Amino acid sequence: LFLAVCAVGIGGTFQYGYNVSIINAPTQHIHKFLNETWSSRYQKELNPDLLTFLWSVIASIFSLGGLCGALIGGSMAIRLGRKGALLMNNVIAILASILMGISFPTGLFELLIAGRFLIGINSGIGFCVQPLYVGEFAPKHLRGGLAMGTSIFLTGGILTGQIIGLRQAIFFFPVLELLGGEKHLPLLLSSSCVPALVQLLFLPWFPESPRYLLIDRGDELSCAKALKRFHGSSEYRREMEDIQRECFALDGEKPKKPWQLFTDRGVRWQLITIIVMTMGQQLSGINAIYFYATYVFEQAGILAEKIPYVTLGTGVCECLTALSCGLLIDHVGRRCLIIGGYVLMTLWCTVLTFSLTYQELYPWVPYMSMACVFAFILSFGLGPGGITNTLTAELFVQSSRPAAHMIAGTVSWISFFTIGMLFPFIVNGLQQYCFVVFLLECFFVAAFIFLIIPETKNKSFLEIKKEFHKLNFGRNA
Repeated sequence: LFLAVCAVGIGGTFQYGYNVSIINAPTQHIHKFLNETWSSRYQKELNPDLLTFLWSVIASIFSLGGLCGALIGGSMAIRLGRKGALLMNNVIAILASILMGISFPTGLFELLIAGRFLIGINSGIGFCVQPLYVGEFAPKHLRGGLAMGTSIFLTGGILTGQIIGLRQAIFFFPVLELLGGEKHLPLLLSSSCVPALVQLLFLPWFPESPRYLLIDRGDELSCAKALKRFHGSSEYRREMEDIQRECFALDGEKPKKPWQLFTDRGVRWQLITIIVMTMGQQLSGINAIYFYATYVFEQAGILAEKIPYVTLGTGVCECLTALSCGLLIDHVGRRCLIIGGYVLMTLWCTVLTFSLTYQELYPWVPYMSMACVFAFILSFGLGPGGITNTLTAELFVQSSRPAAHMIAGTVSWISFFTIGMLFPFIVNGLQQYCFVVFLLECFFVAAFIFLIIPETKNKSFLEIKKEFHKLNFGRNA
C-alpha cells in the first residue's frame, strides 16, 4: 500500500506542487530570453508592458491548463480506469517537458507557453485522479492516512521546487546549481519529465482500483486479485464484502456526469460541503502568509541574503505537518483536525493583524509576527491542507465520486486563479488588515464543518452516505 501511494504520488500531485513553485526560480532568465527572442525576431526592443503581459501568460496559463485537466480527469478515470488515466497523463507531462525544453534553443517562446499549458493539464488530471485511486484501494481503517499522500506529495513538490530555485547560488551543490544556471534553463523547465518517467516505470506493477474493477466493469475475479495484492490473502475478504455491498446498493447505476450531481438531491449536502471546503482551502489566507513572510522576516532583523533560507523553512513546515496529519488522521479523526486547523488559523490571523499593526512599536513584536507565520502554516498543513482532499474522496459512493472530484478540482483551480488575480488588490487596499478578511473566512468554514460534516473515520462509503441522508431528505426521511 505504501509503495502504491508513492508510485501514484510521484506523477500525481507532486507534479502540481513542483510546477507551481519551479517557475519562480528562473524569472529573470525567462525575461532575458523573451527580450532576446523578440529583438532577434522583430529587430526592436520588447515593450516593458508587453514583457509583463507575456510573463503573466507564461505563469498563469498553468492555472487554465489545470482547470481543463480537472474537467477531463474524471472522464478519463471512468473510460481508462484510475491507473490507466494516470499512466496516460504522463504522456502529456513528457510532451510538455519536450516543448518547454526546446523553446530556448529554437527561440520560440510560444512553445514555452504551450508547454506550461500542457503541464497544467497534467497537474489538473493528477490532482483529480490521484485521490480517487488512492481512496478506492485503501482499506477504510487506513484510508485517511493513505489519502494524505495527496497532500504529502503536493507539499513535497513545492519544497523540491523551492530547493532547486534556492540552490542555484550555492557552490557546494553543483548538481542543483547546474539546474539553476542560465545556460541550463531548458533542463530545469523540462525536468517535469523525470517524475513522469518514474511513474511510467513503477505504476504498471500495481493493480487497477478494486472498486472500479468490480462496480464499474463487473470483473469480480480481477477485483479479488487486486485486493489480494493490496491487502494480503488473509485480509482481502472483508474489503471484498464491503465493495459487493456497495455494488448491490448501486444496482448497476452508471457513473454520473458532473451536471447530474447538481440535480441529484441525494448528494446535495455532500456537494455543498466539498465546494465550501475547496474554496475555503484556497481562500484561507495561505497565499497572504507567504506574501508577507519576506516583510515579516526583514522586520525581525534577518539579513536579506538569509531570507530565502528562512522562507524555505516555511515549505519544510508545511511538508512536515502533512506527514504528521497522515499519522494522526486515522486516530484523531477528520473533523477534529480540520476544525482545529481552521480555528487555529483564525487565531493566528487575529494575532498577526495586531502584530503587523504595531510592528515598529516594540522590538519583540516582529518576532511574534514571525512565529505567527510559521504557526499559521503548521495549522494549515495539519488540517485544511490535506484533509480537504481526503473528505472529497470519502463523501461519495462509486457512481458519483469521479464527477465529485471533477467539480472539486474545477472549484479549486478557479479559486486558485481568482485569488491570484484579486490578491494584489486585497493586499494593496487593506495592507495588514487583509487578514481580517481571511480570519472571517476561516471562522465561517470551521463553523460550517462543525455543523454539517459527520466524522468519517473507519466508516464505509455507504455508511457515510446514510449519515447525510437526513440532511438531504429531511429529518423524517
